[in-house]
Amino acid sequence: MEKLNAFIKISVAVLLVLAIIYVGSLVDFLFKPIASFITIMTVPLMLSVFFYYLLRPLVNWMERRKLKRTLAVIIIYAMIALIFVGFAIIIWPSLRSQLLTLVEDAPDLFAALSKQLQEIEQNGVWARWFPEGGNPLSQLTDYLNKGFTFVTNYISNAVTVISSIAIVIAIFPIILFYMLKDSGKFSDRIIALMPTRFQQDTAEVVMEIDHSLSGFIVGKVLINLALGVLMYPGFLLIGLPYALLLTAVAVILNFIPFIGSFLSMIPIVIIGFIESPSIAIWSLVVIFVAQQIQDNLIAPYVYRKQLDIHPLTTIILVLVGGDLAGMLGILLIIPVYMIIKIIAGKIYRLYIKWRWQTI
Repeated sequence: MEKLNAFIKISVAVLLVLAIIYVGSLVDFLFKPIASFITIMTVPLMLSVFFYYLLRPLVNWMERRKLKRTLAVIIIYAMIALIFVGFAIIIWPSLRSQLLTLVEDAPDLFAALSKQLQEIEQNGVWARWFPEGGNPLSQLTDYLNKGFTFVTNYISNAVTVISSIAIVIAIFPIILFYMLKDSGKFSDRIIALMPTRFQQDTAEVVMEIDHSLSGFIVGKVLINLALGVLMYPGFLLIGLPYALLLTAVAVILNFIPFIGSFLSMIPIVIIGFIESPSIAIWSLVVIFVAQQIQDNLIAPYVYRKQLDIHPLTTIILVLVGGDLAGMLGILLIIPVYMIIKIIAGKIYRLYIKWRWQTI
């Protein structure tokens, strides 16, 4: 009888939730401003959290050196401004030059790529593997041209999102400032909202989430920077054109879980292949060696088993995140999964503990 009553209560609760969702869908115009606000704030909040975990250890260190937290944050902002100035003076001119040269030389590069592919296509060994009319090399250039056209149009239409970029630039530093200045107060407020008997458990969950996100974000930045440091000298050694630009692209793309490492190979191998097939092969060797060092030496040392996610789980999460929210979903799905996993694990342990204590 007790089990039947529990089932009825759960069923009624589910029906009420579904009814609330249905009624909410009928008055969705009331929620559009909220949805618009969340959309606008997602990127600034994401950037703020990202840099909060990167800069918080430095702020804490300065606070331990008897500096007031607000002053420490202001000093760090001044240091970041100097770093940006140094980047603009030292690194950006070379990156900009390589980027402009790549865009200007794109037609000649595609012509050279077509010539290279034709030479390989005419090779008897290659033709033996693929029947006439089924050679994938004959279609590769068309796909690359379409891809380059898409990227060019996307960049040229970027003017339409200037307002969004301005919002991010204006809001993100302000949010980050207060997050660094009031570090810990937000979690204290969350704990205070919970019933007294659950506050200790909530504090443990908040601390575990904070520790996991900090380890994930800081670790990701460190291993990606290490990957760039490993790749760039190798690219210079083999004579790969646009080495600095391609290394920067590879480092950025590697922030995308799982598929980022594969996406970063594409422009590197294409540029290397245009130069010569041997350069393309050596580029793959450099990437392979750098990623092996990253995966087997650097990543285990940095994460120290903090990121307990199976590779198959990562693939599924990336596919789900991409389907739900595109690139933003892919970037956010792993941290969100970590948070949900920690909360669900804690709730499960509390429920099992409660059940055993009531037997």
